Amino acid sequence: MATTDLPNSRSGGAAPSRPHAPARRHNGAVVAVKNVFVAESSTFYTILGVTLFLVVFGVVMVLSSSSVEQYAATHDFFGAASRQGLYAVLGVPLMLIASRLPARFWRKWAMWIVGVGLVVQALVVLTPLGYSIQGNRNWIRVGSFTAQPSEILKLALVLGIGAIMYVKREKLDDWKEVFVPIGIASLGSIGLVLVGGDQGTAMIMLILVFGALYVGGARAKHLLVGVVALAVLLPFVTMASSSRQSRISAWLSGCSDTSQYQDLCWQPVHGMWALASGGVFGVGLGNSKAKWSWLPEADNDYIFAIIGEELGLVGAVVVLALFVVLAISMIKVIRQSNDPFVKTVTGGVLAWIIGQALVNIAVVLGLLPVLGVPLPLISAGGSALIMTLAAIGVVLSFARDLPGRNGPTLPTGAVGRSTTNGTLR
Repeated sequence: MATTDLPNSRSGGAAPSRPHAPARRHNGAVVAVKNVFVAESSTFYTILGVTLFLVVFGVVMVLSSSSVEQYAATHDFFGAASRQGLYAVLGVPLMLIASRLPARFWRKWAMWIVGVGLVVQALVVLTPLGYSIQGNRNWIRVGSFTAQPSEILKLALVLGIGAIMYVKREKLDDWKEVFVPIGIASLGSIGLVLVGGDQGTAMIMLILVFGALYVGGARAKHLLVGVVALAVLLPFVTMASSSRQSRISAWLSGCSDTSQYQDLCWQPVHGMWALASGGVFGVGLGNSKAKWSWLPEADNDYIFAIIGEELGLVGAVVVLALFVVLAISMIKVIRQSNDPFVKTVTGGVLAWIIGQALVNIAVVLGLLPVLGVPLPLISAGGSALIMTLAAIGVVLSFARDLPGRNGPTLPTGAVGRSTTNGTLR
């Protein structure tokens, strides 16, 4: 009598075998690894590389520009730089986490983020939790914790505008459908910042709004109406504060009034002197004279003057070139995407970061009056650095899904179905 050598056989027939089960598990593991380590687009790596370089460069320049005053105040050369380094350690992982989240996540939660931003900013201007720095009530303090909620509001606003433009993408010709909801969100956000007296941040938010709307596809005639209305209202908002009036008056006069030298003109004049003394190649990293308590806010609003003094025209041009590369990379994200939400948000972040950089540099060069706007990714400040990195993380999440990536991602849902030769189908 014939016997079978197949295990688990209970009859004369051959027992069914499952030779492809291990291969199926193996394929699933391979696909999972590919999804994690798949090559991103060149735009993704350009934005990431430039951002990381500017953050590291910023920590170095904060150390250089703040060390003297920090030692005079606390006998610690590294106080401000250590804090900036800690903010970078918190912000960079946040950026990388944000870059892993898909566009639909940001679109889903955009209006909730706007609501949170408005509530926190309202706490600053309407409750005792808010406090003022140099006349601007734009900070919140809870115990030893301090933050600047208007930075959160920038990201919230750009996400909110993107979500609205996505929902209204078929109704862009009807200004009521677009500008009523966006106007409510924008005026509420910017109004709360202006109540706190921070016109510089409000200006950046306006640039952000118009940049997002323009890139998102809002009609030019509608935007023109907004620009005209802004031009009419701006003088009244500016003249509502005697401090702003005085700064603008000193700027318009070119600081020619010697009585203003010790007051309104001290910072812009010494900023220009710092830039001029740097020449082409600078006096060398760490060798600035202006940082020896001659230039107020040397590690913040006027850090570009220290860059120009220590690294010269060459260093200043390199910083400008890096922001140009960042702008070009974000423009590539806009051009290569077909998603209105992605276009609008990326346009808003582009207008925010590049616009703020240009405003800061223009102030240092004397082309604008002093506005108290930091240089993105470089100036000292935790809230600004962390939220700017979070915004760049959102753009990176869009760049991750651009067409033309090297090494396309295999969908994990395909795992589990195989042909007889073990290949995916």
